[in-house]
Amino acid sequence: MRKIIASIIISSALLLGACNTVRGVGDDIKSVGRAGERAID
Repeated sequence: MRKIIASIIISSALLLGACNTVRGVGDDIKSVGRAGERAID
């Protein structure tokens, strides 16, 4: 169980570190949504 929690914390830190800000996270989510829409079309 501790390994699972540790891996979640590490992955979250890496993802948030890549975005730098809350605004960056929002931009990343928007870009994923746009890419998904393009793939569907």
